Amino acid sequence: MAKLYVVATPIGNLNDLTPRMRQALEECDLVAAEDTRVTMKLMNRFELHKPMISCHRHNEDSKSGGIVEKMLAEDLTVALTCDAGTPGISDPGHVLVAACWEAGIPVVPVSGPSAVATALSAAGFDAREFAFYGFLPGKRGRCGKSCRPLAKRAFRWRFCTNRPTGW
Repeated sequence: MAKLYVVATPIGNLNDLTPRMRQALEECDLVAAEDTRVTMKLMNRFELHKPMISCHRHNEDSKSGGIVEKMLAEDLTVALTCDAGTPGISDPGHVLVAACWEAGIPVVPVSGPSAVATALSAAGFDAREFAFYGFLPGKRGRCGKSCRPLAKRAFRWRFCTNRPTGW
């Protein structure tokens, strides 16, 4: 039976690959990767050899249907990966996941490193309640525009960034 593993990948340190992530990558017939070159580094590090297809934000809409058709026709298990973190969380992947659900293909999340959880755990915030807004635009002037709707929300907010925001 066809199946989609949504595989979270290490963020910055390949040694964060869990046994469950490795098992999903070993069991799959095909890897749908955000960037095959990045995923190839991960696969080579752990001596995993699987065919790969790119599935990124520029081609996800056009490729997802074909991937699902191939999964159903050939009874394939596919592992969906992104460059670092979890597919579909500020990364490509949600289109393929939705297409699999629509086609009745089981979707199995394989948890792993999370930039959101990692940042919250080290920030010293009371994180019992929080909202994740995604990554802010890097282009000058767009950051402030993207944040304006947040000002109307009735909660406390903080921004974490590793680069100038260009407000």
